[in-house]
Amino acid sequence: MADPQKENLTGKVVVPADLVAYQPGSIVSRMLAYKKSGTITLFAFDEGEGLSEHTAPYDAILTVLDGEAAVTIAGAEHQVKAGELIIMPANVPHAVHAATRFKMMLTMIHE
Repeated sequence: MADPQKENLTGKVVVPADLVAYQPGSIVSRMLAYKKSGTITLFAFDEGEGLSEHTAPYDAILTVLDGEAAVTIAGAEHQVKAGELIIMPANVPHAVHAATRFKMMLTMIHE
């Protein structure tokens, strides 16, 4: 059987939330696209897991696929849930903390 992490998904209809699985006490990621113009990465966070405050050199669009999380941008906390998205601007400190088990798709737009 083919490794699902390396499967070519081009031209296929997929459910993004089904492409990354929860693991207890962990954050799991899977990169779907890596191009000069940007990246698309899926993440699955177990409840209580998170990414500490950091910056990125590009704008990032966080799309919530499942669950709920707190996203902090420049010190302001935002609650997000499935079906919502938030744009994190380049070079601005941000963090993500899963309030429940939480899946997201992160789209980085390179300039």
